[in-house]
Amino acid sequence: MSSSHTLFADHALLPTGWARDVLLKWDTHGCYTQIAPNAVCPPDAMRAAGPVLPGITNLHSHAFQRAFAGLTEYRAEAADSFWSWRTLMYGFANAISPEQVEAVATYLYGEMLAAGYTSVCEFHYLHHDPDGHPYVDDALLAQALLRAAGNTGIHMTLLPVLYQASGFGGAPLSTGQRRFGHHVDSMQRLLERLAPLCASQGARLGLAPHSLRAVTPDALKAALAMLDAIDPTAPVHIHVAEQTREVDDCVAFCGQRPVDWLVDHTDLSSRWCLVHATHMTPLEARRAAATGAIAGLCPSTEANLGDGIFDMTSWTGGDGQWGIGSDSHACVNAAEELQLLEYSQRWATRQRNVLATPAHSHVAEAMTHAAVAGGAQAAGRASSGVQRGVLQHGSLQRGEPQGLGEQHVSSGQGGLQVGATADCVVLDAQHPALAGLTPDDMLSGHVFGSHRTSAIAEVWTGGTQRVQAGRHHRYEADVSGFVTARAELLGAMGR
Repeated sequence: MSSSHTLFADHALLPTGWARDVLLKWDTHGCYTQIAPNAVCPPDAMRAAGPVLPGITNLHSHAFQRAFAGLTEYRAEAADSFWSWRTLMYGFANAISPEQVEAVATYLYGEMLAAGYTSVCEFHYLHHDPDGHPYVDDALLAQALLRAAGNTGIHMTLLPVLYQASGFGGAPLSTGQRRFGHHVDSMQRLLERLAPLCASQGARLGLAPHSLRAVTPDALKAALAMLDAIDPTAPVHIHVAEQTREVDDCVAFCGQRPVDWLVDHTDLSSRWCLVHATHMTPLEARRAAATGAIAGLCPSTEANLGDGIFDMTSWTGGDGQWGIGSDSHACVNAAEELQLLEYSQRWATRQRNVLATPAHSHVAEAMTHAAVAGGAQAAGRASSGVQRGVLQHGSLQRGEPQGLGEQHVSSGQGGLQVGATADCVVLDAQHPALAGLTPDDMLSGHVFGSHRTSAIAEVWTGGTQRVQAGRHHRYEADVSGFVTARAELLGAMGR
């Protein structure tokens, strides 16, 4: 794929809005050195096939769950719910092998790139062997994910999950959760093992206390202190208030709703991502939004699991920021997540263009800006001094202690701006949903009118083209690996 350091776009969506005749240049580290509107196209520059957009971070992913997307759509109990789905999910989690995890994640990450995501936050809780015993190298499965990211070219924030209990009060893990378990001490060893591996590949390392039901208050306090000692800027992600039963159990355990508890008992701040946060009171939403934490919204998964609708009115009323993720990968498409998020707010409010803002009347543009900024923050890419690297093919080979990624410190900001990583998405201006339209209408067509056939032509990460003509450059090999891995997994499960 092309690695030219110059791209010229007739139109590009900059942080300040649409600009014409934009020249984008980046250095050998894959960071923008020039974003020049009203420029003349140099004779040696690549010319974009359509409007250029900033890449979006997929801020919540469980990669192994891509292997069973679409395979839990049958009634398992008289009243099917998130909880019955979770039981089915545990069956897949306990059967999948490290090799299958890598094959599934590699295909998925290429799929994400072709769908407009240039970064992923991997909420990684599949740690041990199927009997719940640690592998000889406790980082075995995490390394499989890092290899998948390195081989596809997607930027990764790796979030090992601290998972200790099956319910509030420290209830023992169930049989279905046996591959997930860690204590604070063993998690510290895992993070220390992963830190140089992530740095060598330019990945960001953080921590994900799974949920308040899976981590006791004392363990959460100890884990956050441990993380601060390793990296006080590292991102922290947590599932919270996804289900009403979870909220009720939290109130029964400690007398508070989960988001209120987090605000009162942790140093909730801009390094945090509150995943789902579906069931908050308006006051909870305003209190949490005021801390600077990101709301990690996964509309397609939240719809698939019957979670409910996020109260965006209360969240943004408290100046809350948000980003999007594909979670269980019922859908892997950034534009579709944005569309479903807007539509969910229309259902809830019985209004239209709910997520437009005073600065951006076109809702697709307003949502794109919000998702870019919120995703970069959740990924830990909006912090100064973040270590990043150029993703190399095979940069982390099985059994090697470190990868070969070239390290560089960039500004860490998302979007098309100087100092940011050179990530971008190019739309196909000749796509039937876009042809002949203005840039604003092209973006609207992309988000609300092009999903039967994607309008994405090219995707770049770190200054290297990863997607051409709408397809990731490894597609044929990776789809074959995915199909084989899924067939093996289903065979092992007797399906």
